[in-house]
Amino acid sequence: MTPTHHCRRFRPLPLSRRGLLQQASCGFGGIAAAALLHRDAARAASGVVDTLHHPARATSVIFLYMDGGVSQVDSFDPKPRLAQDAGKDPHSLFKVDATQFNNVGTVLPSPWQFKPYGKSGIPVSDLFPHIGGVVDELAVIRSMTSEFPEHTNANYFLHTGSGLQGRPSMGAWTTYGLGSENDELPGYMVLNGGLIPPGGLDNFTNGFLPATYQGSVVKPNAVGLANVRPREKSPAQQQAKLDLARRLDERFARRLAGGGRPPDALESAIANQELAYRMQTEVPELLDLAGETATTKRAYGLESRYEPTRIFGTECLLARRMVERGVRFVELTCPKVGGDRWDQHNNLKDGHENNARAVDQPIAALIRDLRQRGLLDSTLVVWSGEFGRTPFAQGSNGRDHNPQAFSLWLAGGGVKGGTVVGTTDDYGYRVVEKKFMIHDLHATMLHLLGLDHERLTYRFSGRDMRLTDVHGHVIRDALA
Repeated sequence: MTPTHHCRRFRPLPLSRRGLLQQASCGFGGIAAAALLHRDAARAASGVVDTLHHPARATSVIFLYMDGGVSQVDSFDPKPRLAQDAGKDPHSLFKVDATQFNNVGTVLPSPWQFKPYGKSGIPVSDLFPHIGGVVDELAVIRSMTSEFPEHTNANYFLHTGSGLQGRPSMGAWTTYGLGSENDELPGYMVLNGGLIPPGGLDNFTNGFLPATYQGSVVKPNAVGLANVRPREKSPAQQQAKLDLARRLDERFARRLAGGGRPPDALESAIANQELAYRMQTEVPELLDLAGETATTKRAYGLESRYEPTRIFGTECLLARRMVERGVRFVELTCPKVGGDRWDQHNNLKDGHENNARAVDQPIAALIRDLRQRGLLDSTLVVWSGEFGRTPFAQGSNGRDHNPQAFSLWLAGGGVKGGTVVGTTDDYGYRVVEKKFMIHDLHATMLHLLGLDHERLTYRFSGRDMRLTDVHGHVIRDALA
């Protein structure tokens, strides 16, 4: 047989490295494709939607939760009329609804001055000079409302779209819809600054969604969470334990399945154990801030003399590191400031100033850092409490709960910065223009993530459930 008719069933010379790569490249691609298809099949089996309903403007969310209820008339909704009518009986000026404690005092003007910031000229209270410096990135919504005047139910409503305990949180719905971009980290992480809100961990629950979508609570320190570093003497010993646990779980799952699909609780437990194993590599590096520059740490307030600023600054810096690594939804809770959370039924001035001092500088640094790194366009930042406060005093120097009007703001992916949406009355007590409720906030967040809130559903208890229930409209005025 002449060389031109060679059967090519043997190779007379060894392959060069370049030749091997040329010949085997499809094989490598096949291996990679098999791994991706296996992962996608597993995600499909778990029920994750994983299909955008429309082009997304954001790929992740950072939720800055201001636990307790920030006063709108002392933060982002200035009301000069309060100073004009200071000391008057509010019953003589407008209809006063029942409050949480019904200790209604006189009209109470804001102890802080407001001034315009940025090119947009949006007025911001002296409580937030640093956030004022980034106000052109914000869409301030002054006309939000809640259905609940009490912390626990209002927290459930803010987090889950329902005042009832046990419903899936917005972080769980987000990861159910989109999954995580990092298989070594949970898609939904909660940074515990020291104050778990009223209602407890059910604010971060998966509810009736598969348990793999619950929030993973992490402390903003070098350890973060228990057992994140292996205790075994060698990786082989730990792997042997993991293999044994997997075999036992799979055997138990087959027995329970009876030829069908194993219970979600068991499948989720297996998936969570495997994720926990992978987290032992990823989480210590995530929480290690040694690689951050001194300038960055200083900007976030990590060198502040005020410990709550250092704590919340660490949370904000870790939130940026999380979205860099593909975490889909990050929530930050407030640190302890020696008094109450943003819930000043008395001593409004000291309480709000202490809380603002803790969060103002870190939040502004987060916005600037995300912008500088090119992450703000793909990260939706949301700042909100569960309701607002009354424009009249509780007693002499506090403010009671007010679910009828409060302010929040959005920044980042798809948001129209330098914008104010909605209007309250002259006292900041009730909404008079463009009234929104929490369902509208949730619809807007999902919309910016590429999800239609009416189509993101999960079959439970005989009907298709969703985060917004049967409510919700996208807040179009806040969108770029």
